[in-house]
Amino acid sequence: MAEVEQVKSAGAMPLFDHLRELRSRLLKAGIAVALGMVVGWIYYPQLFGWLSAPFDTVIEQARANGQTVILALTGVADPFVLQIQVAAMAGIILSSPIWLYQLWRFVTPGLRRNEKFWALGFVAVATPLFAGGVMLAYTVLPYGMQILFGFTPAGVENIVSVDRYLSFFIRTILVFGVGFLAPLMIVLLNFAGVLSGARLVSWWRWIIFIVFIFAAVATPTGDPINLLLLAGPVLLLVLVAILVSLANDRRRARRRPKNEDFSNLSDDEASTIPESTDDDSKP
Repeated sequence: MAEVEQVKSAGAMPLFDHLRELRSRLLKAGIAVALGMVVGWIYYPQLFGWLSAPFDTVIEQARANGQTVILALTGVADPFVLQIQVAAMAGIILSSPIWLYQLWRFVTPGLRRNEKFWALGFVAVATPLFAGGVMLAYTVLPYGMQILFGFTPAGVENIVSVDRYLSFFIRTILVFGVGFLAPLMIVLLNFAGVLSGARLVSWWRWIIFIVFIFAAVATPTGDPINLLLLAGPVLLLVLVAILVSLANDRRRARRRPKNEDFSNLSDDEASTIPESTDDDSKP
């Protein structure tokens, strides 16, 4: 019985070590987020000025058109809650290098060397793509809100609560950022051998259709101008992803032996298995 207990405890130790490592990583990430929140709390006026800048542009344009648009807080505790929300958002963003590093260190022991390389490449490419989508959304946001407020009847004032504007702002930048990551997923599927460049080229009509449907649903206004502002860059990035996929397919075809070329087979046609020789059976 004592030997069984020793085996059980020895087998359970890796799990306990794994949980202890997770607790340590979460604690370090939580401390980093808390410190980032302190910085966000201190620089709250500047952060809120950056968040509300698109709405300020809309207010000026509305005044020029004889409309009244007001950004307001409607509750007694709303100013305090708003500052906490902005500080939390700033803490998550400012501490992202630290908690992403902690996440990476937690996942790394379970990855092979080539998987670590692909993960690093994904992060290196995804970060500027997502940032580009966010900056485009920040630029497009005032135009979209101007179109929406343009439907206001005469004599009616627009009083927008800050929390609803903040959720609208976050949703818009996330949609644009995720839209810019879609071409990267195409490249990853190609490198994994799931999608070929030729197959993507044959789907070009469906790709254009899906991108425009996504842009129509994702854009906050749905008007043609903002739709094109999102669909145009995404289509350009998809074109780059298809070109990268075609180049990768050619590179893979050059490295593949001639007797393993299955590109001329249909999807439901089985490939031939070469007969084994005596040399192949040797270790």
